[in-house]
Amino acid sequence: MKRLLTPLALTLCMALTACRNNSSSNTTVQQQKAETFYDNSSNAAENTRSNVTEYERPAQLNDRPEQILRRTGYITSYNSETRNPNWVAWHLTKNHTYGKNQRSAEVFTEDQDVKPRATDNDYYSSRYDRGHMCPAGDNKWDATAMRQSFLFTNICPQNHALNKYEWNDLEMLCREWARKYGAIDIVCGPVYDSPTPTRTIGRGHVWVPDAFFKVVMCRKGQPKAIGFVFRNDGKKVSLQSVACTVDDVERLTGIDFYPALDDKLENHIEAHADFGEW
Repeated sequence: MKRLLTPLALTLCMALTACRNNSSSNTTVQQQKAETFYDNSSNAAENTRSNVTEYERPAQLNDRPEQILRRTGYITSYNSETRNPNWVAWHLTKNHTYGKNQRSAEVFTEDQDVKPRATDNDYYSSRYDRGHMCPAGDNKWDATAMRQSFLFTNICPQNHALNKYEWNDLEMLCREWARKYGAIDIVCGPVYDSPTPTRTIGRGHVWVPDAFFKVVMCRKGQPKAIGFVFRNDGKKVSLQSVACTVDDVERLTGIDFYPALDDKLENHIEAHADFGEW
């Protein structure tokens, strides 16, 4: 994989960004039906930067394995080498933050659309949580969306404390933002410090991420975007301290976010992040 930072570089990037952020911080949406939420006629092979039309979807990846999978509530880019998603993207509306479908009735499931793939056995005794990328809490609006959120192509090995606290805190905050602004566009996924895994779990050798990213964009009013990067170690951090620009996350991951935007607007919002503005 290309353009991956070392742990030291990642730490410095996060520290510098936190300083920058700290210095700068001083109508009902109709529910879209599940079967039409994404246009399933698109061809994944045609996903170049110029014809990406879903605002939440990153540009095509050419430096690592990628299989695009469209689900009811999200799109995922699956990596057959890591057995994890490269990224998971979704458009979260206000109405999609509510619903009657609960995660208690669901179980983690192998994704039969990919090979090779992670299994539930890979996680047994691994000391890592089955960490949702697109959270179950964003999929209560539809039974199929809730069920698909438990596919392993939406899951990564995640430190228990990170999954329970900071990652969950940001998930809840994103739902607050969706209710506040009507809708937001989210992409998240794993970060690796090197082209070879620091650690794997299970017989499937599922790669354990060294960190996780999340980028969020709001297109209502004055458009804005913000990124976050968390080390996968469970150390307690504040959301403000790990906030950064989308440009920072692009340099870290090699992923081109929000290619469907006008270039001038994209360049502007990706270069600026202020947690206080949200």
